[in-house]
Amino acid sequence: MGFMDIFSREARKQSALERNTKKVVHRHLQSADRYAAMEQLRADGSEAALLAVARRFSFNYDKTIEDEQEKNWVFDVLTSLGERAIPPVRRYALDAVSLAWPLRVLEKIAEPARMAELVDELLAREEPGYTRDPARKLQILSWLADWNGSSPSELARRVLPYLGDFDEGVRFLAADTLAHSTTRDESIALAPLLDALLRPEEESRRVKLRVAEVLAEAGWRVTARLTEVGALLASTLPEFTLSDDRLVRRKA
Repeated sequence: MGFMDIFSREARKQSALERNTKKVVHRHLQSADRYAAMEQLRADGSEAALLAVARRFSFNYDKTIEDEQEKNWVFDVLTSLGERAIPPVRRYALDAVSLAWPLRVLEKIAEPARMAELVDELLAREEPGYTRDPARKLQILSWLADWNGSSPSELARRVLPYLGDFDEGVRFLAADTLAHSTTRDESIALAPLLDALLRPEEESRRVKLRVAEVLAEAGWRVTARLTEVGALLASTLPEFTLSDDRLVRRKA
């Protein structure tokens, strides 16, 4: 086989890849046409082809049942490939608007330590602070609340910085995510939680309330900032009181 034959074959393969990729993300095509394109991409099997398959997660098809079936098909195809699918799904997740499906795929095929690395990589792109659209932060925090692959200390390390996020919804979800941990590391979490509770610029009562609930459930003493906490409870959170330097919810 000559050089030109090899070049021609590669050119045809690249052309097919590009054509099928366009079909996969074309929301107005018939479902059967997208399936045909995805089947060819699966047969190709390259990282670029599998990345194109993963991009089917990027939109919702008008026909809800068919949309779910297609996405489940993609999920099954990618998870059946095991670790081989990690690089393309990772590439997709790094810039995806919706992370629910790629996180499901990665959780299925990646070992916990590798999954932790992937999550940290996603979080590095969604640092605490101002973001025009906090949707990705919210999705990652929601996923972390249900993930059993990290210790309470690792969970706290990832989530605590978001108690100071610009977005009120992110701050609330960070506190709520911490509440899902059955045991918590006081040495890591107490000071940031107190900072979040007592932050002067925090205007959201529901954030303060959720942080207070986490502290009360943990049963930690707030001795270091007892006077400030007492004043806050009296002015803003009358549902709570202090007992032995711990926050406790008042009985109804």
